[in-house]
Amino acid sequence: MLGLTVAGLSGCSATGPGRGHLFGLPDPTTEQAPHIGNLWVGSWIACLVVGAIVWGLMFWAFARYRRRHSNEVPRQTRYNLPMEIMYTVVPFLIIGVLFFYTVQAQDKVLASAQPTPSTHTVKVVGQKWSWTFNYANEQVWDAGTIEKTPDLYLPVNETTTFELHSPDVIHSFWVPSFYMKMDVIPGRTNTFQVTPNKEGVFAGKCAELCGTYHSAMLFNLHVVPRAEFDRKMAELKSRGQTGENLGSQGANQLARAKKEGE
Repeated sequence: MLGLTVAGLSGCSATGPGRGHLFGLPDPTTEQAPHIGNLWVGSWIACLVVGAIVWGLMFWAFARYRRRHSNEVPRQTRYNLPMEIMYTVVPFLIIGVLFFYTVQAQDKVLASAQPTPSTHTVKVVGQKWSWTFNYANEQVWDAGTIEKTPDLYLPVNETTTFELHSPDVIHSFWVPSFYMKMDVIPGRTNTFQVTPNKEGVFAGKCAELCGTYHSAMLFNLHVVPRAEFDRKMAELKSRGQTGENLGSQGANQLARAKKEGE
């Protein structure tokens, strides 16, 4: 009980990663995130309401049908058809309502035609065991290694399309403040769009147990003004990291080049 209390209170911090009014979610950082946030909060409210009704009925039954004398046994009922119908129908109604709102949120988040047209494309490569980010419009790329956490840069208030690739095993691209994650599957390109609307540095990671060094698959997302984004692209170009790198060897080659340069 103490552990549950501590865990619950930790989600109510005003400065921690979770917010009490968001039921543990961090603050949203994209225009699309509130669609999932509203679904999350609404689902928790529905769960609490259903839980309160169930617990209320349980305690009412405990009090109403308790044994009042040592030799008295409440009347036993083999079955109650109306109750059994209710037990069958109500869960289907709850699931149906949650499914309806889930599909609505999914369609809004994954819609290819967002309110703001996409101005950037980032081709993300999830590889054993780090990330490579290809900035398609600028024709430059950057990659991380097991020892070095890579950085992904996005301009604030501009829509970006992510194209997810994997040359080896299944990974999962996850920025918690986006309120969503998407699998990175070999032989398949998954896509989604976001419009970051809050500047800052945000944590990113792989959400799929992908192998020995899964824990090293972290990255930092920098949402910055356009001028800072352009400077970063120019810096990558000056390093010679131009073109496109969709293979798993890119991060290792970059690491060797840096070691040789030292």
